[in-house]
Amino acid sequence: MRIGFGVVRVLMALLTLGAIIAQFATSVGFISGKGGDIGSYVVNFFSFFTIDANIGYVVVLLLGAFFAFSRTGDDPSWFTALRAVVVTYMATTGVVYNLLLRNIPLPQGQTVEWSNEVLHVVGPIYLVLDWFFAPGRAALRNRTLWWIVGFPIVWAIYTLIRGPFGIDPITRRSPWYPYPFLNPETSANGYLSVSFYVILIAAVILGVGFGVVWVSRRWPGGRRPPAPSELR
Repeated sequence: MRIGFGVVRVLMALLTLGAIIAQFATSVGFISGKGGDIGSYVVNFFSFFTIDANIGYVVVLLLGAFFAFSRTGDDPSWFTALRAVVVTYMATTGVVYNLLLRNIPLPQGQTVEWSNEVLHVVGPIYLVLDWFFAPGRAALRNRTLWWIVGFPIVWAIYTLIRGPFGIDPITRRSPWYPYPFLNPETSANGYLSVSFYVILIAAVILGVGFGVVWVSRRWPGGRRPPAPSELR
């Protein structure tokens, strides 16, 4: 079973890496043809939570494949914690996209449809299934939640500070935000609406993260359930 999951992880990592590269290359070509600012686009591209989460996804899958091929026992605890972090981010990406962004028109001429589905739907679904069923998972402590919420907090602060100074690569105008619900200029109630969505997404991340940690201790495939004294 471990070898089988290792093979699937490599294939999914390659698919996701191809999706990231395809979207990046297509957008660069489109923006270049419009005489846009490629430098601004590169920074903007890596400012999307989806892209950051999917890069982490590729890294985790390749590491997971390595451990699947090279070990017969449990994975290292640090790797299970890293998996939990990325599973939470990918699951949140899937939930937020399908609830808030699915019906928003995408930029015509530079959106790669299959890449969009891989990054927002296929990837999250696979990693959740991998978390449930792949062998070698260690049981996690509750304090793993601190690691899970760390990056989203930094990302939200970075996004809200950079937004007013960010530049659209084609119009060369500010502000630029990776997601429309984070833009106070286009949100119905300005920063009040933005604050609502930030809190909502934070709640989703915490809820998903708690579920991910819980599964590590209760679902078959992980190590033995830890004693209560080990859960803190």
